[in-house]
Amino acid sequence: MTHTFTTEQVIALAPDAASAKAGRGQAVPRLWQEMGANDNAVWGLCQGSAKLPYQSQIDLQEMAFHCSCPSRKFPCKHTLGLFLLLVEQPQLFPRAGQPEWVTTWLEGRKRRAQKSVEAKEGKAADTKAADTKAAAKRAAAREEKVGQGIAELTLWLKDLIRQGLATTRSQPRANWDNTAARLVDAQAPGLARLVREMASTVHAGDGWQDRLLARMAHLHLLADSYSRLDILPPPLQADLRTQIGWTINQEDLLQQEGVRDHWAVLGQRVEEERLATGSTALRVQRIWLQAESTQRPAILLNFAAANQPLEARFVSGARLDAEFVFYPSAWPLRVLFKAQFAPSTRINALPGALSILQATAAYAAALSAFPWLDRFPMALRGIVPYREDAQWFLRDEDNHTLPLSPHFEQTWSLLAVSGGHPIDCFGEWNGVHFLPISVCTHQQWTFFA
Repeated sequence: MTHTFTTEQVIALAPDAASAKAGRGQAVPRLWQEMGANDNAVWGLCQGSAKLPYQSQIDLQEMAFHCSCPSRKFPCKHTLGLFLLLVEQPQLFPRAGQPEWVTTWLEGRKRRAQKSVEAKEGKAADTKAADTKAAAKRAAAREEKVGQGIAELTLWLKDLIRQGLATTRSQPRANWDNTAARLVDAQAPGLARLVREMASTVHAGDGWQDRLLARMAHLHLLADSYSRLDILPPPLQADLRTQIGWTINQEDLLQQEGVRDHWAVLGQRVEEERLATGSTALRVQRIWLQAESTQRPAILLNFAAANQPLEARFVSGARLDAEFVFYPSAWPLRVLFKAQFAPSTRINALPGALSILQATAAYAAALSAFPWLDRFPMALRGIVPYREDAQWFLRDEDNHTLPLSPHFEQTWSLLAVSGGHPIDCFGEWNGVHFLPISVCTHQQWTFFA
C-alpha cells in the first residue's frame, strides 16, 4: 500500500475530542475480525453492542468513511479505530480480495458520484434555459434592498460616533441584534455578522475602544465602497459582494480552469457560528492548503448545520495531487475542490515557512489588495512560545514577536511540543493575534483543534 498516514493525522479527522478518545478505544485488535486492505480501501468487522458485528470501511482514494453502526458522528469511533490500527499495526491487514460488502459500497459511491455529475449538468442546462429576465429582476430587487440597508447602517455608525464609544457599553444587546436583524432583512447577512461581532468587542477587556473603532472603520469602508461599486475593478467588486453576503454559483465556478499542483494540507479548524440570536449553530470548517510549486496559500470552506458531517477527504499533513478553482478576488484565497488525481501522501516538513518580519510583510501586501481580509495564513520558521505576565507570545530567531490569540487554549501543549526550542508553526493571523493550527518538528506533526 502506498498510503503513509500518521496517528496525528487520523486523530485530527475526529469530529470532536470525545470521538477521538472513543476511536482510540476501538483501536484494539481483539475487537476486530476479517480485516484487510488494498490500495483502494481498508475494512474490518467490529463487534459492538449489536448482535451482528459492524461493517466498517474506508475509501482510501477519496478519504470517505462508512460504518453500519447507528452513530451520527462522522467519522464514527469504529472507522477511526480501524484507521488507527492500519497506521499503527499494518501487519494486521493482509492484502486480499475485498469482501462483497466493501465492493458494493465503493461501487455505490461511484454510481452516486456519476449521478451527481449528471444531475449538475442537467441543472446547468435548465439554468441556462431559465428566464434570464426574471433573474435580472430579482437581482435588481436585491441590489435595492442592500442599498437601503447600507444607507441605514451608515446612519447608525454615525450615531455611534456622535454619541461616543463609551456609551456603547451601556446599550443593551438588543441594540446590536436589531441592527443585525435589519441587515439580514436587507439581504446583507455578511454585514449582519460583522455587527454581531462588534457587540462582542464592547465587553472584550482592555483596549476594546481601539478594536471597536477598527471594526466600525471596517464596516464604514464596506458601506462607502458599495456606493462606488460600478467604478471598482471586477476582482474588488467580487470581494465587496462576498463581504456583504452574495454567494457565487459553485457549478459555474467549477466550469472554469483550476490550478493543478501538489497541495500541502497545513491544518484545519472547525468553529461554530450563529446567524442570529437563538438560531441553530452553523459549523464552519476551514482547511488551509499551500501549493508546492508557487507557495500559494488557499483556504477551503465547508459548512454544516447541527450534527451533519463535515468534509473528511482532506487529511492534515497530507500532500495532494489535486486541482482547485479560486474564487474571484483581488487577492484570491478561497478555493473550491475540483479533482484529485492520485492518492495522498505524507509531508514531513512545513513548506514555505518565513520569519515573522517576512510573514507580516506578506500580510501587509495582501491587505493592500484586499482590505477586508480577516484571516491570513502564516507559516512561521523557528519560533519559540513564551509567556510574559499573563500574555503568551511567539518569538523568532531575529527576536521579533507576535502575540498569541487569547482564544487559543493549548498554549502549554504548544510549549511542551517545542521543548523551549525553535519550531515551525502554521496558523491564522488576524492583524492582532496569531492562532496556532499545526506544528511540524522532527518530521512529526501536531494539530491543534
